[in-house]
Amino acid sequence: MAQIHHFEYGWITPALSYALSVLGSALGLVCAGRIRTAPSAGQRAWWGLLAALAIGGTAIWAMHFMAMLGFGVEGTRIRYDVPITAASTVIAVVAVGIGLAIIGTGRLNALRLLAGGLFTGLGVAAMHYTGMAAMRLDGALSYGRIRVALSVLIAVVAATVALWLSMTVRRGLAIAASALVMGIAVNGMHFTGMSALSVHLHERRGDLAGAEVSGLLVPIVLAVIFVVVGLVYALLAAPTEDDRAGSAYLDARRDGVQPAAATPGPGPDPVGLRARSTLGQPGTPFPSRRDTLRR
Repeated sequence: MAQIHHFEYGWITPALSYALSVLGSALGLVCAGRIRTAPSAGQRAWWGLLAALAIGGTAIWAMHFMAMLGFGVEGTRIRYDVPITAASTVIAVVAVGIGLAIIGTGRLNALRLLAGGLFTGLGVAAMHYTGMAAMRLDGALSYGRIRVALSVLIAVVAATVALWLSMTVRRGLAIAASALVMGIAVNGMHFTGMSALSVHLHERRGDLAGAEVSGLLVPIVLAVIFVVVGLVYALLAAPTEDDRAGSAYLDARRDGVQPAAATPGPGPDPVGLRARSTLGQPGTPFPSRRDTLRR
């Protein structure tokens, strides 16, 4: 059995993987919060897609790959099958997207939440072990069943909590705290699954097909930057609930009939002077001395 190292570069890779999971979770929670407030089905689908990219693509898959940078096995090099690696990305995004669709349509209840969490959690676990299957090395991989089952359970619980938070959390401080918790859950699932791995080296060594991790790092980092910048731009450009309420108020004021200004009525006349004098009538010119002599 080969010696496995999960932190070849120290704590830099787990720290970066945790930062990615927190960043993706925070952006995903903000995007998911727009699903229920979106005025049309098309906008709800758009925000659901962005939330799936943020949570599935950044918080889960990019975190997984960043953590794998610190993974090494003594006595063999590691390469990655590119199509299978890309497939693991699609699995993560689709699983989160379907989970959001389950709980984002209709009234949120326990049955919808459990169904969405179960489907998403199983999808996250499938993404993890699909990504592991993309590794090419001079050895055979085997997994401990108990720890695999524990990692799947963590994935389901984490996905259920994440979906619940995505539909209930609205305020900035709560979103930040929820993203920190989701980052712990995602990383906990990953390293629990990694602890179940054992590698048995082959006696004969051959050429390994696939891409080296350094060759995949640059395009993946660029993809993550592109996704994050796009999500931030979409959030900043989209109107909020307050913006829509203000716009509706201004439209109503512009389209409605403005009330005419009320003309103040005459004041009280307790001794009846207004009836005997024209001075009490508004707009009456002040009488001159000439007018008085004519009379």
